[in-house]
Amino acid sequence: MQAQKIQLQKIQLRLWWIAIVWVCLLLSSCTLLQTAVTGQESPHLLLGKPSNATVFNAKDYLLIRPQYVLSYNRDKGIANWASWQLNQNWLGDLPRLPFEPDLALPQGWYQVQPNDYTNSSFDRGHLVPAADRDKTIADSKAVFLMTNVLPQSPDNNRGPWERLESYCRELVRSGKELYITTGGAGKAGSIAQGKVMVPAQIWKIVVVLERPGLPIGSITEKTPVIAVLMPNEQGIKTNSWQSYRTSVDEIEQLTGYDFLSTLDPGLQAVLEAKVN
Repeated sequence: MQAQKIQLQKIQLRLWWIAIVWVCLLLSSCTLLQTAVTGQESPHLLLGKPSNATVFNAKDYLLIRPQYVLSYNRDKGIANWASWQLNQNWLGDLPRLPFEPDLALPQGWYQVQPNDYTNSSFDRGHLVPAADRDKTIADSKAVFLMTNVLPQSPDNNRGPWERLESYCRELVRSGKELYITTGGAGKAGSIAQGKVMVPAQIWKIVVVLERPGLPIGSITEKTPVIAVLMPNEQGIKTNSWQSYRTSVDEIEQLTGYDFLSTLDPGLQAVLEAKVN
């Protein structure tokens, strides 16, 4: 009897350890799934997701790539927003590539084609700029996908918007690290037989860190935050990007998004209220 009792205890102990291992595996799988679904550990989302984008929402569809994270709107044919980290490690000098449809979209969704913009009077405007991701072929291909594009007026795209993009890279070459989020707001029509919406305005938020690799705790009330809101129209090519500076608060009010959400609420409020 005693031997049987000891054997039973050994079996129970073995089953207990098997149960513990299974629970640990299950929790690990859940963590991996949550990361895949939310992108929470992507370096491009250090300051948080502006919206509740997930892989289950067609109007706020999360696309996580090594080069950036963006929220895509199937019904509008453009991204809601894109976020990316920028430091010197991302910069190169590869030539531009041809635009391509994004085959990573769910089956049955319309894949915007490069020729949908042909004769539309709008540029294929990058969200994540080509020159921000031109060190490797893989990086370049990622930013030339049509999900990273929205209809942008030529005077905006080739004028103040381009000058702001160049200024950001100047900061990076001086040793800074940037966290950038951009997107469109409002509606000024559509192209491609209504498949692609034209935003009325385009906005961008840039948080400037002193050097690469600094933790989120290094952000203070003195950390530079650049926020701009530009009209997506002709006639502004010679305007300075500085003339469109605004506050993060104003962009939040316009879009309904929540920026800098991983910061302490008090610090977040200070940074979002100022016009840098």
